[in-house]
Amino acid sequence: MIMTDKQLAFIRKKTDFVPDVAIVLGSGLGALADEIETECIIDYGEIPDFPVSTAPGHAGRFVFGKIGNKKVAVMQGRVHLYEGYTPQQVVNPIRLLKKAGANILFLTNAAGGINSDFHIGDLMVLSDHISSFVESPLVGKNDDALGVRFPDMSQVYSKRLNKIIFETAEKENTKVKSGVYLQFRGPNFETPAEIRMAKMMGADAVGMSTAIEAQAAKHCGFEVCAVSVISNLACGISKTPITSEEVNETADRIAPVFKNLIKKAIGNF
Repeated sequence: MIMTDKQLAFIRKKTDFVPDVAIVLGSGLGALADEIETECIIDYGEIPDFPVSTAPGHAGRFVFGKIGNKKVAVMQGRVHLYEGYTPQQVVNPIRLLKKAGANILFLTNAAGGINSDFHIGDLMVLSDHISSFVESPLVGKNDDALGVRFPDMSQVYSKRLNKIIFETAEKENTKVKSGVYLQFRGPNFETPAEIRMAKMMGADAVGMSTAIEAQAAKHCGFEVCAVSVISNLACGISKTPITSEEVNETADRIAPVFKNLIKKAIGNF
């Protein structure tokens, strides 16, 4: 907690803003941060010992402000294991946001679709995740100020929040699906054999983030929800090679619908 105490002290010199909801914006989804009623912006690089985003399409800054009547702290871009960060560094922002006062965490990402009923551009609400292929961020000495040594993960993603997202989507005539997300480390896209394995394990979509963030969030007492944009069909399902450009292009195309859903859902949290 010493690191996050130092980081929070730095943020408090910039703003005394206390968010209700924290939002992590994934690949190609950062434009939502430009639409909030902004009170303060802090680049990750300004914060002491804070991991800095290097992935394309991740601006790498906190935006504090309002969406409707909700006070939000938006991460415009995240950091990933494939950038060379440890699991503990990857979830540092989540713990900092909790310490800053947020109680709800809304995670987003771009993911590769495995489920045969999914199509490029679909939205998937996470019902559960599989994180067995990456190291847990909870490994090492437990910080009792954050949470218990052996946290329960039987319901990582809040049924209450998921219900609100589905009800909001119905009102907005936006189709959303539900599924299990599997996190690989990256940065390479998966092989066809790995995708077949993921499908056999029950995964509906795969990506390179989110699951360990959700683990850390659950550990420190957040109420968590997450939505994926199915930005591409996974390797072996797609008929063509996968590129990061394809991922970002799909996220850009679906962004207006996704942004509207996030804003309306958060208003109902």
